[in-house]
Amino acid sequence: QVQLVESGGDSVQAGGSLRLSCAASGSPGSTECMAWFRQAPGKEREGVAAIYRRGLRGYYAESAKGRFTVSEDSAKKMLFLQMDMLKPEDTAKYYCAAKITCGNWARRNEYKYWGRGTQVTVSS
Repeated sequence: QVQLVESGGDSVQAGGSLRLSCAASGSPGSTECMAWFRQAPGKEREGVAAIYRRGLRGYYAESAKGRFTVSEDSAKKMLFLQMDMLKPEDTAKYYCAAKITCGNWARRNEYKYWGRGTQVTVSS
């Protein structure tokens, strides 16, 4: 079992930055892929970024490329999402998720473990 707890969400103005954190406990070593998803009101949950832990390779949605950076501290069992140049359309609840392998990292139904989310609000 893996437990995930997100933090770092806040209200910021457009152009600002936030760093989201996800603390993993239990047996996170059993999961090779950790990801960030987000869900805005009335919209489906979508993948933002993921990291393949063995190779530390990052994957990004088109909307996140060049602005967001996913990283991890495996020793501390932490996952991070550095978000820069935030836009109002980035407003959503952000979720941390984990699964055994990355494969198609954006397939949310393949993720077994989820956190409860942290709210990010970007005002214009």
